[in-house]
Amino acid sequence: MNIRGKIILIVLPLIIAPLVVTGIASSLAARNGITGIATEFLRFKAEQLTNYAVGQFNLLQEAGLGNDAEFIDASKSAVASFARGLVRSATEVIVALDDQGVVVMSTDPSVEALATEQAALAELAQAAEQGWQSVRFGGQDRVAQSASFGPFGWYLLVSERRDNFYESINRILVQTGVILGGAIALAIILLFIFTNLLTNPLRRVVGAMRDIITSSDLSQRVEVEFRDETGQLGHTFNLMTGELDKAQQQIKSYALGQVMAKRREAKIRNIFQKYVPKDVIDQFERAPESMLVGEDRILAILFSDIRSFTTISESMRPDEMVESLNHYFEAMVDIITARNGIVDKYIGDAIMAFYGAPVRHKNDAEQAVRSGLEMIAALDDFNVWQRQKKRQEFHIGVGINYGAVTVGNIGSEKKMDYTVIGDSVNLASRLEGLTKKYQQSLVVSESVRHYVSDTVPCRLLDRVIVKGKSTATGLYAPKSSLAGDEEQAWEMHDRACEAFYGGEFDKARKFFETVQQLLPGDVVSEGYLTRTKELIANPPGPDWDGATLMTEK
Repeated sequence: MNIRGKIILIVLPLIIAPLVVTGIASSLAARNGITGIATEFLRFKAEQLTNYAVGQFNLLQEAGLGNDAEFIDASKSAVASFARGLVRSATEVIVALDDQGVVVMSTDPSVEALATEQAALAELAQAAEQGWQSVRFGGQDRVAQSASFGPFGWYLLVSERRDNFYESINRILVQTGVILGGAIALAIILLFIFTNLLTNPLRRVVGAMRDIITSSDLSQRVEVEFRDETGQLGHTFNLMTGELDKAQQQIKSYALGQVMAKRREAKIRNIFQKYVPKDVIDQFERAPESMLVGEDRILAILFSDIRSFTTISESMRPDEMVESLNHYFEAMVDIITARNGIVDKYIGDAIMAFYGAPVRHKNDAEQAVRSGLEMIAALDDFNVWQRQKKRQEFHIGVGINYGAVTVGNIGSEKKMDYTVIGDSVNLASRLEGLTKKYQQSLVVSESVRHYVSDTVPCRLLDRVIVKGKSTATGLYAPKSSLAGDEEQAWEMHDRACEAFYGGEFDKARKFFETVQQLLPGDVVSEGYLTRTKELIANPPGPDWDGATLMTEK
């Protein structure tokens, strides 16, 4: 709402309120005065009629004719005639009711009580209330002054139609409303004229500001009309725009420099994101000092490697090898990053990635396993591309571990890498190497299986002591889903492994043989079955725990 409207909304009630109060008070006073006079006039007629009826009855009594029906009827006729003489308007009616509400005398025989009105009239006559009444008679709403005359058994009503009775009052109300409306309209017109004069300077300032915003031309000025507050406002506005014009030139120069700097920053950022993960760059921008300190974290570490890559590369020209590797890395890295993974580095044809830094997620272990499974599945499409290029197919092994590591920027002042180090990293690398021994594309540690077993089926491959470790860890092969007899076979495999590591070799042999029947050619159960038969033939000592000692990395 503009300022003119606000002024009108503030001032108009101050004008209208007194006018309305005065008009209402005047009309109410006139209404009460006229109503009082008219009411008294009806009451006066009722008293006159009653007095005349009393006089007529007294004459009968003095003449000893109070019980003579003929003379009583004559007296009633005289009273009716007197009542007709009291009537002064065509709509005024005087009636007399008996105790059943039946009209026994009326100054206007054409106005008759309707059947629907009879009960109300009877109730009124029997109550015999004196004074002002509102009745419905002859299908019309009426006001009346009532009186009782016992000798005749009459209940008298001196009545007037309601609309006629209040006609003068309603006319006064209409006239008051017209005068009040005219006064309000005139006040509004005058307010519009005066507020327009008051707000013209303000509108000029607003118009100049709008033009400046549209055109960005701060050289515009407003005309100063009055030597009052509005004139001072215009003068101050002109001073302000002059100073803003100077500041704008400085801001433009500064903004141009900032735009150029932002473009350079975006270009450099895009380049660095090819070498440093985006999350690491974001964290460095938020808190550069935090990136200089290492941090202990629980992460999932993934290693993948192309098997026999040296042999494959010998059959390819250098440009073909680079093209294939780039195509392979692009597919694999897209899968890793889509699962919130960070590619740490490329080690020749190998990929090292981790999940859970610099941003933690509640399901980092599962995301790593899902990445490994998707990488193996994506290899089929890649190999189609390789065959189209008439190049050898790639086969990969993926190892995943979940454990404590140190993560941070590691290196020298001249060259640093955001990376992870620790025994858990080494174990992940060992697991990737064991994929060849166990003829599996994906091998995960026992800690990984602990976190994903509810969502990803995992099968025990072996319990091993990798080189550099003194304790055994379980090796597991995950799979996206089980089909056909696999679910039953994997359940049987779990029971077989439980019997195997519990020293129940005969029981384990039967279970592994069942797995072989369900999954013919299954290398995992076949390897366990061979070991079980050897242990049956050469029972182990009491210290046997079933772990396999690995002497190679």
